[in-house]
Formats: sequence, C-alpha cells, structure tokens
Amino acid sequence: MVETYTAERTITAVFQTEEQIDGAVRRLLDRGVSKEHISVMGRNFQSQTRISGFISKRDVILGGLRTGAVFGSLFGSLFSLLSGIGVLFIPFVGPVVAAGPIGALLLGAASGALVGSAGGGLASVLTTLGMPEEKATVYQTRLKAGEFVLMAEVSADRASEFQLLVESAGGEEMHVGDSALPRACEGRCGGVNDLSPEVRAHLSPEAQATFIEHYNSSFDQANDAAQAEQTAWQAIHDHYDEDESGVWSKVKVSA
Repeated sequence: MVETYTAERTITAVFQTEEQIDGAVRRLLDRGVSKEHISVMGRNFQSQTRISGFISKRDVILGGLRTGAVFGSLFGSLFSLLSGIGVLFIPFVGPVVAAGPIGALLLGAASGALVGSAGGGLASVLTTLGMPEEKATVYQTRLKAGEFVLMAEVSADRASEFQLLVESAGGEEMHVGDSALPRACEGRCGGVNDLSPEVRAHLSPEAQATFIEHYNSSFDQANDAAQAEQTAWQAIHDHYDEDESGVWSKVKVSA
C-alpha cells in the first residue's frame, strides 16, 4: 500500500554552502518528500554568471528554460531534482535563483497577490505567511550575504524527523511553520473558483482567464504546479499592466 504524502508544515533553514543544501535536498527526497514540496533559494550557485542575463528590467521572474534536463546541464544536479525554476530580483536582496513553490509565491508577491508584501522583499513575504519578523529578516540577510535558504513542506507527524534531518545536514536558524506554502490552485485549475482568493483579488476577470489558461497548459504538459504557476504569472506580466488599485487589468498594447 502506497502511503499518501501530505504537506502540513514548512521547515525553513539556512545553509552556508551549496554542497550542504544539495545534500539536504537529496536526503529529503530519499525520505519521501516530493520535489513539488521543496524550495531552494540562493545567489551564489556555481553557474550564477551563466544566468545573470535572464533578469528582467521589471524585477520579476523570467520564463525561459523549463525542463529539468536543460536546467541540470546548466546549473548542476541540484536543479535537475526540483521544479518551477526561475530567476528573480528580490528587493533588498538582489538577483536570486529560486526553485520550487517559493519561486511562484514570490512572483505572486511581486504582483501584489500577497497583501502587503509587494516590493517589500523576502522578509516581508515571509512575515505575511506568518513567520516571525526577526526570523524572516535573518533569512533575507543571510540570503543577501550569499548563503542558501531551504524550505521543505512536510507532514505534521514527521515534522520533528525532518527537522532533525535538515539540522544534521547543516541547516541553521531553523523555523517550522504551521502550514504549507499557499498555491494559486491545488492541482489543475478547474475555473475561477479554484483560484486562491489572494490571486483572484489581484486579477481582472479577463486576467483571471489568462492566468488559468496558461496555468493549465503548463500543468497539462509537465504536471508541475510550481512551474505552472510561474508560467501563469509570467503571462500576466507579459499581457497586462496594473491599474491604480494594484489589479492586473490593463491589456498591453502591442507596439
């Protein structure tokens, strides 16, 4: 009988080196944590110079390369294990490579989908999610300094086990949140009512349809919710501008 994996807690920790976080990710995967529930952020991955050109002038995540095979060849084995990879410019931190659901969540925050977090940097996003301000500030500061942040969404009954695993792999400044990271949709998006309220409130009806169309197209191809959410937000940035209320409603006019 296959045990159903549920994500009910989020363990966050800082790692000083790329080798440490690579090892932690592999151990989490070996213990049954799904790649869709592991997020990684860092500024100084070994291939950063090869991706610096992907950062957009609007300081949002890039679309671009999507498959694990391509990312594996560019960024090394760690990124071939994860999902939804992209490059962001995070206020107060700078350019960051992000993989997993945190990347789509940060892009949503840049779009105002997390109320109060737009433009506020990583610490502001994390506090919006319920993390203590002092802990969120530590993660932002250490990420800016060149270290790496890991977030693993795990079941409540195994949270202590995974916390020890992350700590033994070199994780520091541990924090265990009492929920998983929010998603725009849970799995495939069946319609507007499936969109999370935070996302729906920041998109016009037309933009909601665009979001769902691109989300589902990506999800149907790769069965990867993090990647699908990033693709959908990128489509919103490509096709719309924000109005005075922070809602993505103004259709861009092609030159």
